[in-house]
Amino acid sequence: MNKFLALFIFITACTSAQTIDLSSEAKVVTNVNVINVRDGSILPAQNVFIDSGKIVKISDQISIPEGVEQINGQDKFLVPGLAEMHAHIPSPQWGRSNLNETLFLYLSNGITTIRGMLGHPVHLELKEQALNNEILSPRIFTSSPSVNGNSVKTVQEAREKVTAHKEAGYDFLKMHPGIKLEVFNEIIKTANEVGIPYAGHVSVDVGIRNAIESGYASVDHIDGFIEGLVPEDANVDPSANGFFGFDFTDLADLEKIDELVALSKENEVWIVPTQSLFERWFSDLDADSLGATPEMQYMPKSTIENWVKGKKGLVSSDRYDPERWVRFDQIRKKLLFALQQDGHGILLGSDAPQIFNVPGFSIHHEIKGMLNAGITPLQALQAGTINPAKFFDMEGQFGEIIEGASADFILLKANPLDNMEALRSNDGVMVRGRWLSRGEIDAQLAKIAKNAANQ
Repeated sequence: MNKFLALFIFITACTSAQTIDLSSEAKVVTNVNVINVRDGSILPAQNVFIDSGKIVKISDQISIPEGVEQINGQDKFLVPGLAEMHAHIPSPQWGRSNLNETLFLYLSNGITTIRGMLGHPVHLELKEQALNNEILSPRIFTSSPSVNGNSVKTVQEAREKVTAHKEAGYDFLKMHPGIKLEVFNEIIKTANEVGIPYAGHVSVDVGIRNAIESGYASVDHIDGFIEGLVPEDANVDPSANGFFGFDFTDLADLEKIDELVALSKENEVWIVPTQSLFERWFSDLDADSLGATPEMQYMPKSTIENWVKGKKGLVSSDRYDPERWVRFDQIRKKLLFALQQDGHGILLGSDAPQIFNVPGFSIHHEIKGMLNAGITPLQALQAGTINPAKFFDMEGQFGEIIEGASADFILLKANPLDNMEALRSNDGVMVRGRWLSRGEIDAQLAKIAKNAANQ
């Protein structure tokens, strides 16, 4: 036998004989195409081994041990679980059933991490329960209760409440409107002293430049940016800004965009656009049509009726101008695109449950809005995967499909980088090693829809 042929046979035999030790709870996704969210490349026909909630091996050279549960990935694509970075978690008064259903709605759409943006003490318990796999839930990060002009009115209150929120174990402070500048300065000073980040809205008295320079972890809704585009010589009353700057639409100087974007990059401030909130709530889309879309079946009937009523009241008011809405939306998209291209980075977040934003399902509207602003499919996918991992300083722990990371991923029929609509219809979701098959997801969604119809 030719010695080179013999060597080839020996190497092949050794390679094919590779094995892996797994527990009885292990699983493997077989022959699947793994998407690298850092560069969009694809590792084809891989076996992805999961054990103890983590990805332990990715290979096409290892034999699958007998008895290990196999999930067929033939001709399918694997992407990391998504993060909803502007989520809302129900409070206790909603009832435990509605709480569990909301968490499942996120999971059903491949959202395996949520950043709760209106904290409550019970959310701290949920966070630990999710971490320990005691409940079926996305990974949870939770804000403090609202820090706003009514909840924190004085410098003394600022010191006391910021310290208390840190000691309670909240991940960050949720900033809401109405905070006076003197109080804001004390909030920031104390937050930096005790070591708790802050994120969310920008109060009028603070302004976007102060907010960015103070070191916000994220500015959500692109709040304050349109106000920041208004020239000083316009001499406007800052409190007359309207809905997220809507009333300043025609005063905005777009040449100031580059300055604000550069400032956000310099200060490493992430942006959570929640573009879908504006496109669904504040646009002139027909309320009845939105209320009749299939995903609304998972929200209580009374909630949908209130959403429809509220939107009709908004667009029929004397102050609403549909043509100004178009101009307002164009400015937001310019800001969004510029912040992606030249800012610190974008995080995927839709603000759900909120007006016509159903938990889990709304993330697809958010992605569509980002694409319409000029963001690429890969950038949009990164906003919901690797970027949140960077944001939480947890690269390697989640947000990508690599060995050692948490087993959080979505199995898809098609490559989402070719068409992001592929994310709307998954073949199953893995959350910290727990496999949710398509059949299990559909069965639970049917139960949720039935319950919602009676509420």
